[in-house]
Amino acid sequence: MVYSRRMRLDPDTCYDALLARNRRFDGWFFVGVSTTGVYCRPVCPVKPPKAQNCSYYPTAAAAEKAGFRPCMRCRPELAPGHGLLDLSGNLADAAATLIEDGFLNEHSVDALARRVGVTERHLRRIFAAQFGVSPVEFAQTHRLLMAKRLLTDTALPVAVVASTAGFGSVRRFNDLFRQRYGLNPLRLRKGAGPSADGDMTFPLPYRPPFAWPELMQFLAQRRIGGVERIDAHGYARVVALPNGNGDTHLTGWLSVTHVPQRFALAVTVSPALTPVVPAVLARVRRLFDLDSRPDVIDAHLGALASGSPGLRVPGAFDGLEIAIRAIAGERLATTQAGEVLARVAERFGTQVDHAPPGLTHALPSAVTLASVPPAALEATGVTRDAAQAIVSLARAVADGTLALEPMAPLDATLRALRALPGFDECAVQYVAMRAMAWPNAFPADDAWLAPRAAAERLHIASSAPHAAHWAPWRAYAALHVWRLHGEVSR
Repeated sequence: MVYSRRMRLDPDTCYDALLARNRRFDGWFFVGVSTTGVYCRPVCPVKPPKAQNCSYYPTAAAAEKAGFRPCMRCRPELAPGHGLLDLSGNLADAAATLIEDGFLNEHSVDALARRVGVTERHLRRIFAAQFGVSPVEFAQTHRLLMAKRLLTDTALPVAVVASTAGFGSVRRFNDLFRQRYGLNPLRLRKGAGPSADGDMTFPLPYRPPFAWPELMQFLAQRRIGGVERIDAHGYARVVALPNGNGDTHLTGWLSVTHVPQRFALAVTVSPALTPVVPAVLARVRRLFDLDSRPDVIDAHLGALASGSPGLRVPGAFDGLEIAIRAIAGERLATTQAGEVLARVAERFGTQVDHAPPGLTHALPSAVTLASVPPAALEATGVTRDAAQAIVSLARAVADGTLALEPMAPLDATLRALRALPGFDECAVQYVAMRAMAWPNAFPADDAWLAPRAAAERLHIASSAPHAAHWAPWRAYAALHVWRLHGEVSR
């Protein structure tokens, strides 16, 4: 789920959070220390500086523009993301999320402005007003911090690090790294342990608490055989992502384990996915809702959230996968929908080599599914209407009419989904909740929720889908009610 980046940087509040090393504020601001020239996360383990030596910035890019270097102890590149409450209502946030997904690695700022529906001049103005930097400066810092992460956590060659982080040339990367951080990139390599040709493991911190068992149960109930594996060790799945301009796909696998003592997930990525590591990590953050503010959400939901503090709303690694599940789940039980998706992957997807046991295929792309005859999809176990709906959906995604991602305009995307066959309002809301990371989505109807809410003495009127007192966190409320009643939906 995603939230607003905007936060009033009151110096007293920020300094109190720094003194307490309050993890609720991790990633919501960075502190520049004038005596050392570095900027830190509020959870930095070093001795806190004096208040008069501190200045506060909403983003790492703003701190670097002010002349600060990233702290080597707390590693600002590991901070949980800001996220966004409603990307459709905040164009600067939508543009920033696209930049973090690598949009400016392949496109211009003008193309970015067109993507979010404004002129380039207007985008530059609103971006600077919100983040204190230009889109290019924001992208440059994001690339540098990703490169720093790859240098620290892997043994990849510097040339591969530069390319993976989004730099067009190694020379440009080396020069900028020395200029901005005051050291040769190879200095970060001292003591690096991973094998150069092995898997890569990255920490992804979160803000506690984190209801890991509940999240694993949710994913296990919806597991796609051959594509996903959920066991006592954690979560694993096959991944197929576009490489560069999207003409080709890279196929590999990832695994995720919980490291509660570090308030983080450990994500292991197969070598085949090296060129798309930034995209993989961004999608894992969304799938596990790592940018959540549980302190804010749980306080808002009150007693409803008391049984599972830190409950996350599972996102999507692939929005198309979630939308297909929504169609199939309208007529089938949740586990049956997963079985259908497993057969779709086996018959039309890509086989993966050298994967852990139980992982065999990636789900087919929208382009592939768009050309599949509906009758062939029927053979996987869906009805004729559902098969036709899946093909129509795939065609809309393949031709660019529909984008199932958080950066897409919410209202227009919901209208497009409602116009497609196979989507009732619950299915539309389910896609909005998981694929678009909309925290106010509500995949339920009056007949479903009212008696369950009454049983929990939540005193909700029968107009459950509106549940105004749960807004803007209705998606979390729905997950809590599902959990309380042990029910599974789609």
